[in-house]
Amino acid sequence: MQRTRPFKPKEIEKKLIARWEKEKIYSLKSDKADDPKYYMLEMFPYPSGEPHMGHARNYTIGDVIARIMARKGHNVLHPIGFDAFGLPAENAAIKSGIHPKESTMVNIEKMRVALKKMGMTYDFEDEIITSEPDYYKWTQWLFLLFLKMGLAEKRKAPVNWCNSCQTVLANEQVIGGKCERCDSEVEKKVLSQWFFKITDYAQRLLDDMKLLKDGWPERVLTIQKNWIGRSEGAIVDFKLDGPENITIPVFTTRPDTLFGATLFILAPEHDLVDEIVTDPEHKREIEKIKSSISAQSDIERGAAETEKIGCFTGRYVINPLSGEKVPVWIANYVLIEYGTGAVMAVPAHDGRDFEFAKKYNIPIVEVISPDGKEHNAMGEAYTGEGIMVNSGRFNGIDSRNGVKDVTEYLEKNGQGKFEVNFKLRDWLISRQRYWGTPIPVIYCEKCGTVPVPEKNLPVVLPHDVDFKPTGLSPLSYCEDFVNVKCPKCGGEGKRETDTMDTFVCSSWYFLRYCSPHSDNLVFNKKDAEYWMPVDQYIGGIEHATMHLIYARFFTKVLFDAGLIRQKEPFIKYFPHGVVNLGGKRMSKSRGNLVNPSEVYNKYGADTLRLYILFVGPADSPIDWTDSGVEGANRFLTRVWRLALNNIEFLGVKNKDSSKSSIDFDKLSGPGKDVYRKLHQTIKKVSEDILKRFNFNTAISSLMELVNLMYKYQDEVSNGDKDPSLVRELNDNLLILLSPISPFITEELWGIAGNTSSIHKVQWPGYDEKIAAEDMSTIVFQVNGKLRDRVEMPVGTPKEELENLALSSEKVKNFTDGKSIVKTIVIPDKLVNIVVK
Repeated sequence: MQRTRPFKPKEIEKKLIARWEKEKIYSLKSDKADDPKYYMLEMFPYPSGEPHMGHARNYTIGDVIARIMARKGHNVLHPIGFDAFGLPAENAAIKSGIHPKESTMVNIEKMRVALKKMGMTYDFEDEIITSEPDYYKWTQWLFLLFLKMGLAEKRKAPVNWCNSCQTVLANEQVIGGKCERCDSEVEKKVLSQWFFKITDYAQRLLDDMKLLKDGWPERVLTIQKNWIGRSEGAIVDFKLDGPENITIPVFTTRPDTLFGATLFILAPEHDLVDEIVTDPEHKREIEKIKSSISAQSDIERGAAETEKIGCFTGRYVINPLSGEKVPVWIANYVLIEYGTGAVMAVPAHDGRDFEFAKKYNIPIVEVISPDGKEHNAMGEAYTGEGIMVNSGRFNGIDSRNGVKDVTEYLEKNGQGKFEVNFKLRDWLISRQRYWGTPIPVIYCEKCGTVPVPEKNLPVVLPHDVDFKPTGLSPLSYCEDFVNVKCPKCGGEGKRETDTMDTFVCSSWYFLRYCSPHSDNLVFNKKDAEYWMPVDQYIGGIEHATMHLIYARFFTKVLFDAGLIRQKEPFIKYFPHGVVNLGGKRMSKSRGNLVNPSEVYNKYGADTLRLYILFVGPADSPIDWTDSGVEGANRFLTRVWRLALNNIEFLGVKNKDSSKSSIDFDKLSGPGKDVYRKLHQTIKKVSEDILKRFNFNTAISSLMELVNLMYKYQDEVSNGDKDPSLVRELNDNLLILLSPISPFITEELWGIAGNTSSIHKVQWPGYDEKIAAEDMSTIVFQVNGKLRDRVEMPVGTPKEELENLALSSEKVKNFTDGKSIVKTIVIPDKLVNIVVK
């Protein structure tokens, strides 16, 4: 008997994985030319070993959507690859002596096996690995394209330096003043580095957010807007008091406060500090302060709670409006990378300047008054708008108009101009490490910086290198790599030994998926025009200010180069929530880790997939519990028993289960209830998943359907059961559950006599009329008099009806200010509220 067959998920999954691979069930591409395309992409993983639970959540979400879209008639691209370069593999090589390539490929195979065991629909024949020459050849080609377009340049700049990793970090990789990888303190160094000029695209990155407003969460766009940090103001020229004829520009968003500038501050790293300070005593004091400041990260220096420190340089500038001499200081809270590296400090109207002025007894002059009156003493900085005072010709002007008036005056007199400034800095891509994409540049004493000719790409990473970090790239010590002929003159040259930031590799990988096997093109333009942009992108919100901005930047550059038609890479982006254990994010370092393999080896992959989608809203953090996993497994066991009972009842063997004719109007009792629930469930599962990403509520509706199916099975005798109804219920339950739990549903589909895969079966539709609830009119009364009425589904609980009545505005007109004596509820008819 079928009903006695035990549910053995591990046996089922082992058998089906082999069969699916042979039959290429993993590929969701259609062979029908007129099927609409759908590009589903999850952020590809860094191969650190086994996938963690965050991977499982990310990829299960995407897999479910991809499966449904394919079965709704779309040609689906759902690729996978590996973001394989990076510091962790190299740091591991330093400790273990295992070459990064070897450890990376071992870890990639672990991830492949795990992803297959989790039932993911990836076609591994089309995978990409960023550390392979056939991929990074094209990363190098793109670098040369940026170079030709004037978007890549090498220059000296203060950089974030991690002593532990012995490499430079981008601003985005410094979290709270520490390295995001090793959590070590980050310091500043001045080095010659390669940059991508992302600042050239700052305004377009903001403007094109209008293309994303319907598909990206507002919170992500807000994070990006704040990171890009557009501000309007003025460049104001201050002349140095002295014989040097030096003008120092500053950027300010508040030119209306210029008369209140009682000190002028240079960033300690500013080139002018050493140039204009000649007095030995001031030099010594400056060096002392510089030493203290150098130990602080940019994050610390800019933090409101950090103590402000600085010193007087002994020099003055001239205020262009008042003509007064203003002392020049250096201070830790002024950063060389923001604006011009110099600020006009207005203590009366800026909190940090106020704190600094109070500490060093610098005059504080009010120039914006909230009420137009002058205030002799200020307990704190006033940062709002008001009336200009102590401002010469501008006295009495509303400060909002003063911003414009002062700027125009400065422009007219050649002392400044209107300016837009951005917090976004150029993208520093140089890394002094081995395991990354080599930068395709050669240095020649005669020819200077020479790009490697495209025909000589890829510049291949040598295999035999010393991985010990020294502050220089390990490639610097590999003579066979470094020493090379200049492509221009044929003379002696030396290769660039820095490698690229791994975010460069991931800034264009979604385009490579369009034609992953192309040997002579970065990607086939025709393929990219068909597949791009990505219809749905999924990944953690922590990438909002790095990967997602960089990918958008790359896309705009390639649009300008005429290689693609799209201005944005991702139509929709969904940030999934993290997986916690014991209230904290799962982490190896914390020791609070549950690997997906622990779950699928014990309960099967279907249980893992079901639980991780059911435990909570997909965009929210979830707390992992073993009891929840067991509950998911119990539900699947119920489905197994229910389906086997139905199959036994039907006695189906190789029959066409798609043919059923059910007249809803002729159904009654449990049969009518369960058939309506089926159509409601099809609608809810489809809409909850595809429109709202509410996987948990979709699964809840499937559980409700299973409960009603059991009720029908138990309460209706076999003689009275409608075989067509049982078949339709059973088939559609399995089809609806199959994207979530693909193994159990495929097995039951086969047991039911079907010879083709359930994963090739069309997604079911529903009848709106059948799915509609039976409705009843509920009247709301106050002291027996009609005050409102609503339409509600038959069977709405009494508590819900009472709450609806009490919240009705029409009812509240007669209950506000009165005491409710009692509430009478007659289900499906009325709610009467008795008041006095």
